[in-house]
Amino acid sequence: MALISKKKIPYPVSHNLRSYLRKFGRQSRLPILYEDLIRYNSAIPLYDHSGKDTLWETVFYSQSEAEHLNQGLKKIYSMLTADGDVSVIQHLYIDRIDICPFGNSKPFRIRVVNNMNDNFDYYYIKTADASRVYGLELEHLISPNKIKYLVDHNTLIEEHIAGLPGDQFIKYYLSDPNLNTIRIAKEFVKFNERCFYRLLGDMHSSNFVVDITPDFEEVHYRIRAIDFDQQSYEGRRSIYMPQYFKENNAIIELGMKLMTPESMAQYQLEERSLMIHRIKSSRFKVKELIDSMVQDELSTAGHIQSLKQELAKYHEEPTFNNCQTMGEIVKLNLKMLVRKTIHEG
Repeated sequence: MALISKKKIPYPVSHNLRSYLRKFGRQSRLPILYEDLIRYNSAIPLYDHSGKDTLWETVFYSQSEAEHLNQGLKKIYSMLTADGDVSVIQHLYIDRIDICPFGNSKPFRIRVVNNMNDNFDYYYIKTADASRVYGLELEHLISPNKIKYLVDHNTLIEEHIAGLPGDQFIKYYLSDPNLNTIRIAKEFVKFNERCFYRLLGDMHSSNFVVDITPDFEEVHYRIRAIDFDQQSYEGRRSIYMPQYFKENNAIIELGMKLMTPESMAQYQLEERSLMIHRIKSSRFKVKELIDSMVQDELSTAGHIQSLKQELAKYHEEPTFNNCQTMGEIVKLNLKMLVRKTIHEG
């Protein structure tokens, strides 16, 4: 069973990471920053349709402050979704601003509504922790999923990642007789590979969603991470493998029931091959990102020491013991991805 040690230490975005973000269009001058949203007057608990406390609170501002925020937040939405084209926000309004006071970063969630058809969307405003930024960019480059986000000073804007929350999927959908169980088991195996080799931790069922896409013959499933706070921070290998979280046991047991060791190995090889292809397709960006990551402080000395020892043993590769930063460990772990895939292919 995987257990997170303590509350994660936040790390600032370094100069070298900002240079990367600026070069590749991730840094923009934002009209509203995180600290602007902190100045709310009051808050009330937010409940779901069944009356259950969501652990989010809806916040309220003075009238003059609200008018300023509404315009700025709509502008940010246009920057995130339409490269700043303000024509897309003519029929939009900010319906609600929520805060999660229990989260590590106390994120804000912005609900945007189109008054022409009542369609709505969300995005998030958080503090720009370096771990989270590296996690988002690695997801964009190495996973099959593309991510929209922007950074300005200590503010991070993230798009909403649509999908059924993993805990709800397990509770309400996993027993559905129409569920293609082998496909969801296969996808979990691939998700486990993606998390481990890029060292994204804490992927229990509350931190991922299941994207369900009906096709003309079948239903496709994609498991997507939605929380990148634990990118290469913890010191235990199991933290980076979703298969070790008890919250995911129902899916894990399904895979053990349906798959043979041979078929599981084949799915792992497939995903590693795809990851290598993605890395090659973005090799210059990946290199610049990892070069920046190698220089940055992203974890404690104790976590670095324990993780490199565990990975040296797991991969039978003593070179891990020479790593001095989490970035160096990520870099070497991605090299192990290539070596293992070539060996097994």
